[in-house]
Amino acid sequence: MLALTGCAVSPAPMSLGDRQATLQADRQNMFGHQEPLSGPVSLQEAMARALKYNLDYRVKLMEEAMAQRQLDLSSLDMLPKLAVAAGYTARNKDNASSSQNVVTGEQSLVPSISSEKRSSTADLSLSWNVLDFGVSYYTAQQQSDRVLILQQRKRKVAQQLIQQVREAWWQAVGAQQLEDRIDTLLAETNRALEDARQVEKLKLRAPLEMLNYRRQLLDVIRQMGMVRNALAQAKPRLASIMNVPPGTDFKVAVPKDLPSPELGIKLEQMEEMALLGRPELNEARYNERINVIETRKAIAKLLPGLEFSVGQHYDSNKFLVHNSWSDAGLRVSWNLLNLFSAGPITKAADAQLQVAQAQRMALNMAVLTQVHVAYLDLQGKSRQFAQEQELNDVEQRIYQQNRNATDSGVQGRLPAILADANAVFSTLRLYQSYGDLQNAYGQMASSLGLDALPERTSSYELPALTAAFQGVETHWQSQVSGSKQ
Repeated sequence: MLALTGCAVSPAPMSLGDRQATLQADRQNMFGHQEPLSGPVSLQEAMARALKYNLDYRVKLMEEAMAQRQLDLSSLDMLPKLAVAAGYTARNKDNASSSQNVVTGEQSLVPSISSEKRSSTADLSLSWNVLDFGVSYYTAQQQSDRVLILQQRKRKVAQQLIQQVREAWWQAVGAQQLEDRIDTLLAETNRALEDARQVEKLKLRAPLEMLNYRRQLLDVIRQMGMVRNALAQAKPRLASIMNVPPGTDFKVAVPKDLPSPELGIKLEQMEEMALLGRPELNEARYNERINVIETRKAIAKLLPGLEFSVGQHYDSNKFLVHNSWSDAGLRVSWNLLNLFSAGPITKAADAQLQVAQAQRMALNMAVLTQVHVAYLDLQGKSRQFAQEQELNDVEQRIYQQNRNATDSGVQGRLPAILADANAVFSTLRLYQSYGDLQNAYGQMASSLGLDALPERTSSYELPALTAAFQGVETHWQSQVSGSKQ
């Protein structure tokens, strides 16, 4: 009863102090080992920070490292088994025995002993099973393909991560560009609203006219407030992707112009690039190869087992003539019932392979569809951005004309405020349209399987990664040019 009581385990909740200690350690692990922001964040630096510090991407790196360790372990399974054993035995009485005549049933020898009460033994044996070696060899091949699959998944996560950075960074650029202008417009609109209240209070104009005037001003304030609240979320999203602590105040490096990106490749060549380079298709190919090896492994398990063994042994028993000896053996074993399961096992493996091939064909179709959709989306976003550029130019000129008329006293403040609000909305749509264009461009590259980062960089420190991302467009163009040849 005392033993059973000692084995009982009761729930032990973590104390507040333990949770606080874990929290401090987690914060240190999340943010303590990365370089702080030192200035306006460029798009390339944002990509580098995301690739280096993003926690989701770290998980993929750790999964790949774990798979590599498992590959090392599976390779060790192909080695022979080397076993060392030692023991000690003791008994209170001698292990005595006698013999009996088979015919008469009488005792033929007096009781005797051939072993000591206490003895120690030691063994060193080496064995190697050829069948186990073959199965372990195929398992190691499969594990090596799983490592390659994780590498392809890491590529996919990196492509998606860079895509998210591109979208969030351009949203942050638009928010930063419009922040001061929205605040200035809101301040001017609030002053005009206060003046309108005074005019209405003093009854200097018709009540209906002043109510309509105030309604237009309040509508501008409401719309600008909604825009400001939406834009305020851009930088926190970018900070989350870069693994920057929430609440950190930072600026983005606003570019001087907004060039239209292009890949310069025909649609037919895009299809071939996607079918050759997409991580999902490469993963499907490796899965298909794993299934082929699974068939071979299943057949290998049906073969006879051949085992070689050698050993060196020692026994301290003084009654032995030779206390140490060596031995060697050869053993063949074969489960004949496996012959009846050979057909079903082979058919099951073939069916699994056919499923993998069918999945790859379906994935090929999905990839081709994504390429065409991304291509059309990029063209549409390019046309839309060109229209937004022209419209924004018109809105800014209208605003400037109204501002000049207001400053000269030709008209009141309301037309200039409304024109300013329209100009702000136009600028917002311009940056949103350009962000959509960049997002479509990144999606087009991702659908082709293009990696933003070259396979080899000088190092994985933040400055080196940032410099590597500086040539991302050149890198993509080089991959495109390589596919044309």
